[in-house]
Amino acid sequence: MIICHFDLPRCFSRFERPDFPLKFSGASPLAGAVPYAQCYGGHQFGTWAGQLGDGRAITLGEILNSKSERWELQLKGAGKTPYSRFADGLAVLRSSIREFLCSEAMHFLGIPTTRALCLVTTGKLVTRDMFYDGNPKEEPGAIVCRVAQSFLRFGSFQIHASKGEEDLGIVCSLADYAIRHHFPHIENISKSETLSFSTGDNGQSVVDLTSNKYAAWIVEIAERTASLVARWQGVGFTHGVLNTDNMSILGLTIDYGPFGFLDAFDPSYTPNTTDLPGRRYCFANQPDICSWNITQFASTLMAAHLISDKEASYAVERYGTKFMDEYQAIITQKLGLQKYNKQLVNKLLNNLAVDKVDYTNFFRSLSNIKADPGIPEGELLVPLKAVLLDIGKERKEAWASWVQSYIQELVASGISDEERKASMDLVNPKYVLRNYLCQIAIDAAEIGDFGEVRRLLKVMERPYDEQPGMEKYARLPPAWAYRPGVCMLSCSS
Repeated sequence: MIICHFDLPRCFSRFERPDFPLKFSGASPLAGAVPYAQCYGGHQFGTWAGQLGDGRAITLGEILNSKSERWELQLKGAGKTPYSRFADGLAVLRSSIREFLCSEAMHFLGIPTTRALCLVTTGKLVTRDMFYDGNPKEEPGAIVCRVAQSFLRFGSFQIHASKGEEDLGIVCSLADYAIRHHFPHIENISKSETLSFSTGDNGQSVVDLTSNKYAAWIVEIAERTASLVARWQGVGFTHGVLNTDNMSILGLTIDYGPFGFLDAFDPSYTPNTTDLPGRRYCFANQPDICSWNITQFASTLMAAHLISDKEASYAVERYGTKFMDEYQAIITQKLGLQKYNKQLVNKLLNNLAVDKVDYTNFFRSLSNIKADPGIPEGELLVPLKAVLLDIGKERKEAWASWVQSYIQELVASGISDEERKASMDLVNPKYVLRNYLCQIAIDAAEIGDFGEVRRLLKVMERPYDEQPGMEKYARLPPAWAYRPGVCMLSCSS
């Protein structure tokens, strides 16, 4: 079985070709390709883990498409690599479907991500102990071909810096390669652009990004990462495993494992069973964790003598500023307002958490509120009745108070209800890839029916549209969706 998506390179524009499954299962190499697996290190759960690497990912090579865009093709689950250690390098169908669907869902939500070109079933069984409880079972195997302009990650540089002075030159060479191919505007930066910035509380220190391309590079990586995380927070996406080896230098969402979109709003939500003790990677922690990861990456460039301490500090500072600017802009757009209102936002998030309100459906419903201060108090919550479920009198009063404050902001903005609803629906998705939807598709696929995978993919291609007849894909999760293996998964499967 082959499921194919994404704009294929012209040479593979017809996946009906008989050699397609051979090429994209790794059975037959691409002409002129020299496949390889990447070696990298990383901080995992805050601790340096040493050498890691692509244990089940094999890069087939890089191609240039008809637009002269560079794309790296990578197979995940095709077999052992030099970094598989004691594992088999294979992947199971359930995790492959999850990555295939979510990378595409994220793309259509407008969030930077690696893409999924195709998914190929292998016809072989793979043994996995999904819960690490001593009860392994055989599952169908599959291979995803994922694509990105680069799969370089923070850990690709960290591993060489960790080996001492003899490998620091590799850090420099790899940075030069990344800048030349993926940040050419930095390679050609001109001193006439005067990219100089004051830093510190007194503004006395100055960082000139035109005098050191590596400083300009780390600042751009920090800003791309900040923008990415702000967008995650905007749609309620939790990555689950934000180790430094899972951080893209291009600011892409990469390595889909135990991810999850918020259902009932819970800032401490983590979809990763391994993360449960400390919830290091929970939804609310993602901005700070990625700042910490930027700090580790900047330290790597400092160790290689590519940037100074001052330049590293500035990159981390830029991350924080960029994140707050982007997040506040996103939440303001989600509310349909003209300017950020911290008090209104904080009260809203508190209310959502107290009543465990569905994050996606709440914001989608919010656009139905009218900017009319004359609405009777007893009718204020009518537009939200489908999402404010099972709340008592006291909580209804708290929500009514918030809605009144919100309406005052809407009136002050002066935007018509129709115009505001249209703009809000463009940033508040109706459909996100909830874990239980994935599981329904996986259950069907495991007995040979891939129809639901295809239907779900089509729905996720238009997350902001109403899509009449597809409303079931916006429903709240059923009770069974909260069992382990659906709402939460382990780090690796």
